[in-house]
Amino acid sequence: MKSFMQALRARWRDADTLVCVGLDPEPAKFPASFANDPDAVFRFCRDIADATAGYVCAFKPQIAHFAALGAEDALQRLIAHIHTAHPDIPVILDSKRGDIGSTAQHYASEAFDRYAADAVTVNPYLGRDSVQPFLDRADKGVVILCRTSNPGAGDLQDLLVDGKPLYQRVAAKIAHEWNSHGNCALVVGATWPEQLREVRAIVGDMPFLVPGVGAQGGDVEAVVTNAKTADGTGLIVSSSRAILYASNGSDYAEAAANTACALRDGINRYR
Repeated sequence: MKSFMQALRARWRDADTLVCVGLDPEPAKFPASFANDPDAVFRFCRDIADATAGYVCAFKPQIAHFAALGAEDALQRLIAHIHTAHPDIPVILDSKRGDIGSTAQHYASEAFDRYAADAVTVNPYLGRDSVQPFLDRADKGVVILCRTSNPGAGDLQDLLVDGKPLYQRVAAKIAHEWNSHGNCALVVGATWPEQLREVRAIVGDMPFLVPGVGAQGGDVEAVVTNAKTADGTGLIVSSSRAILYASNGSDYAEAAANTACALRDGINRYR
């Protein structure tokens, strides 16, 4: 069985795509046909995954969107469905976990054993021991927050530490000290193209999960030209709302596929 990194690189190569579809269910935005459907969350996300599978290198379900709806079972079934129907496509569980001791171990078990995710997003603020239970799973991906795409990102991430912004210190520490299994990736937002280039120079070929393309306004050309690796890969470019809710009519799945395809082609133009 392939590790997360092996599956990701194979998908970049074989499907010629850097697109990741974020699965963030918001039932109020579902087509009317899902009204009063007790399994709407699973069915909608399954349909989107099936429709867009040909255009993606990964799927990224966001755990809070499921948990807030009491739909953890739907999340579990969704990941199982993706693994069965699209076994070459890795699943990144977006949970941004960060805690210490046995709690961190339980979060790792939640992601990798309960949900069977291939990778998980984590928060490094509590230091290495909070991330170690994830790092120890050498076959799994550990996608660590570095320079995020939100407006308040700079409140802490831009603070200078010995003359360099904290996010650069985080990138260097992860690349040079935490990545002994080669299973780390970084979250670096599309809304900061200059910082993408700076972080790429620090960490080499480590994959970047790049949120912020689409609804958050990140520029595809700027992202790809600043952050791609020498072979034109290295990126997991995530889009959620722009793809999921491309249409709220009966053509929702087709519209999602068309939007994912257009994003793939837009990215590939600059690779």
